[in-house]
Amino acid sequence: MFRVNLLYVYRSFTQRAAAVLGCALLAALAGCGGSSDDRRTRDRAAAPSIPPAPRTAAPAPVDGLPGMPPLLDPKDVYAADRPGKLSPVVRDFPSRIYVPNTNSNTVSVIDPVTFRVTETIPVGNQPQHVVPSWDLRTLWVNNDLGNSLTPIDPKTGKAGKPVDVHDPYNLYFTPDGKYAVVMASRDRELVFRDAHTMETKKTVPVSCAGVNHADFSPDGRYFIVSCEFSGELLKVDTARMAVVGQQRLPLDGAMPQDVKIAPDGSAFYVADMEADGVWVLDGDTFGKPSLLPTGQGAHGLYVSRDSKVMYISNRGEGTISLFDFRRRGLTGKWRLPGGGSPDMGGVSADGKVLWLSGRYNAEVYAIDTATGAQIAKIPVGSGPHGLAVYPQPGRYSLGHTGVFR
Repeated sequence: MFRVNLLYVYRSFTQRAAAVLGCALLAALAGCGGSSDDRRTRDRAAAPSIPPAPRTAAPAPVDGLPGMPPLLDPKDVYAADRPGKLSPVVRDFPSRIYVPNTNSNTVSVIDPVTFRVTETIPVGNQPQHVVPSWDLRTLWVNNDLGNSLTPIDPKTGKAGKPVDVHDPYNLYFTPDGKYAVVMASRDRELVFRDAHTMETKKTVPVSCAGVNHADFSPDGRYFIVSCEFSGELLKVDTARMAVVGQQRLPLDGAMPQDVKIAPDGSAFYVADMEADGVWVLDGDTFGKPSLLPTGQGAHGLYVSRDSKVMYISNRGEGTISLFDFRRRGLTGKWRLPGGGSPDMGGVSADGKVLWLSGRYNAEVYAIDTATGAQIAKIPVGSGPHGLAVYPQPGRYSLGHTGVFR
């Protein structure tokens, strides 16, 4: 039975310790699940605490990636993501929340109206993220240790035959819709595959450890990748399918996670669980980033439907920080009643609810974006991770739990 607006009852110390230990063991295998608490004893190098002022505005994209649909607004990459602006492709799909339970090898399906789990779908070993395909027609469950992708038809909610894909920790799509990009964390590879058949087209070995999240420049010609376990960032040329830049973050033990670009393209933001904040990076110059502290275990980044606010989930302290793009600073923080472990998720189609998985608490949070109040807390399987809110506005998907343009 789900619970609405009730204080969370803390688990016992032994249960919480077991959950953290189990997650740490999984993290050693698959990435992005490591607890920042396990690394608190590391010596830290000095790091800047105030981000540089990003460029005042990104120029209109010129000579963009061939085949990429042009942006609706050169000054706002999220202009196609306005409330209720659903593509004809997804307009008739039922609204659902798809939650991959990493330890249970299942996907919980939640009805966002009743806040109840309506179905539990068995999938492969260690599902990490549920990823909308570029053409919006399929949801791909990334079975990391199962070395497969399970397709789900979002119209019927039925799972199809798994597709063999090695080490699919996370999944993205190039803006032209030509390639899927598999973040093969354990293999230390970026694998470019046909976006529909998943046939391998090019494998790009990387020297960093734990490739996991990414986002693309406004013109689609490059993307920034986070490497969790070596504390590094990559810059990848999309058309050449080649790493063209690499740097180590200026903090000993850094653990970069989610990556999001500013609406005007002036900066990339990279959440970092160990730095307890967000790195601010000029992607064009790929210079040294600066750190904006947000909260313990900063993990997921989600943009509001009006492109004004970025929600930052601080997994280690059970909070969500609010970043104002216009002011280029934090404007508030929401705290989950009784704590929790807010991780990955997305914003509802109407922009009124932020959905986040509770990674170490076997639950999902529904949060009112107007007030920050917790609307519901829904029990799911063990180790909920990269949940997808679907459908969402947008013309096409760049992957992860729902990055739309």
